[in-house]
Amino acid sequence: MAHTDSADYQCDVLIIGSGAAGLSLALRLAAHYDVLVLSKAQVSEGSTFYAQGGIAAVFDETDSIESHVEDTLIAGAGLCDREAVSFVASNARHCVQWLIDNGVAFDRDPQAAGDMPYHLTREGGHSHRRILHSADATGRAVETTLVSQALSHPRIRILERTNAVDLILSDKLGLAGSRRVVGAWIWNRNREQVETCSARAVVLATGGAAKVYQYTTNPDVASGDGIAMAWRAGCRVGNLEFNQFHPTSLFHPDAHSFLLTEALRGEGAWLLRPDGTRFMPDFDERAELAPRDIVARAIDHEMKRLGVDCLYLDISHQPPEFVRAHFPTIYEKLLGFGLDLTRDRIPIVPAAHYTCGGVMVDARGRTDVDALYAIGEVSCTGLHGANRMASNSLLECLVYGWSAAEDLLQTLPQRETLYALPSWDESRVDDADERVVIQHNWHELRLFMWDYVGIVRTTRRLERALRRISLLQQEIDEYYAHFRLSSDLLELRNLTQVAELMVRCAMARKESRGLHFTRDYPDMLPEAKPTILTPSYIKR
Repeated sequence: MAHTDSADYQCDVLIIGSGAAGLSLALRLAAHYDVLVLSKAQVSEGSTFYAQGGIAAVFDETDSIESHVEDTLIAGAGLCDREAVSFVASNARHCVQWLIDNGVAFDRDPQAAGDMPYHLTREGGHSHRRILHSADATGRAVETTLVSQALSHPRIRILERTNAVDLILSDKLGLAGSRRVVGAWIWNRNREQVETCSARAVVLATGGAAKVYQYTTNPDVASGDGIAMAWRAGCRVGNLEFNQFHPTSLFHPDAHSFLLTEALRGEGAWLLRPDGTRFMPDFDERAELAPRDIVARAIDHEMKRLGVDCLYLDISHQPPEFVRAHFPTIYEKLLGFGLDLTRDRIPIVPAAHYTCGGVMVDARGRTDVDALYAIGEVSCTGLHGANRMASNSLLECLVYGWSAAEDLLQTLPQRETLYALPSWDESRVDDADERVVIQHNWHELRLFMWDYVGIVRTTRRLERALRRISLLQQEIDEYYAHFRLSSDLLELRNLTQVAELMVRCAMARKESRGLHFTRDYPDMLPEAKPTILTPSYIKR
């Protein structure tokens, strides 16, 4: 590839992703550096916007950081990194307070007294009420506030409808010194061309990879881009066998990726069989408030045992005024489907929701490649272990957005200046005339991942999935080499790569723990160890 005299874009820090992690980091840095944020769709179209429940943090004087830590460790089935959990829980309050100071309006409790005016709810796995929320649309409140602040900041530039294609590394330019990231190639969908961005540091804040499954609560942008790019750049990944399935996604032919927040169960909702009987007390003493992996497996078990398409969530025994006040968004949404949350049993099924593993990072969000960071759901910090506890996800975004900013504020002044970057060579590619191939491969991948790498797994299913992935990768690599780029092709390439990593992690775990349940190894081993994969072409 030929070198250009200059890049199409230049910035101090390139942030790939525009959710809570990326935008909170951008706002913390922008007083000192020029920041460029890439957003695959509209700036607010990401998992943060659709998060319903809330953010876990110790604000109640009857609660404690130690209790938050212990609850998280229990939910993570012994695999959490205690140091990482303590780091997040200890820094939760000031990071949430930063949100409040920037204008996020959490619900207040009119009966509260003293220094704690906020209404706190409780969700599965938590021993105390510690979830700050904005009704049942916390993510929307957070995202719209951060977007508004970022759009008005003179040193933050946001590019919508842009995909990162791949990271550009120093060894590709023949630069001396440590192997480091110097920028990225960008697919600009507005211009339908590949552009370059030169940066002194790059931050992956691309979210998870739940779109690898046929049924998911995530928006379409959750296609594992950051994990795949980091792997291709030489970063380790870890714990990708732990894919959280949200227990209660709406089952309706006209519903698309609509989940029913865990806060419903926190406020007393029951899970019911078609005959109206509760079943969670048969599976766990915490009943509906058990961690998500237990609830999802219980629902899956009952559906298969009874041969039914769905089970039900029921909060109709609570006062209608209470339900409408606490869950206005869900109430209105369900009315559109002919369902009344205050009176009806709501049909539900599990759906892929959260990627607990990801790119290996330290407490500052630093990856194995110098000047490359990963924060939020794309990363593997050690916080979640084998199962994420409810409302720790937005918290993780905020805490590591803060810690990465602190590190960049200290280290970026010592980093080198920007470099000219290699242009993208399309001289030997053609216009694709077989887009149907991409769509076919896309649907095939998501279907067999759901069937073979879902809530319950076996070694044989995983082996079948890996063989199918290998065949798909051969087709996709050939297609990628010969045809011009498209968003669908980029996402398919990334999802297939992440699917391989998920299966390889699952095959390496010879036990059942947390979100990973296999019939061939149903017991939990006495010692919990993370599953870490290292690119074979990288020497450690």
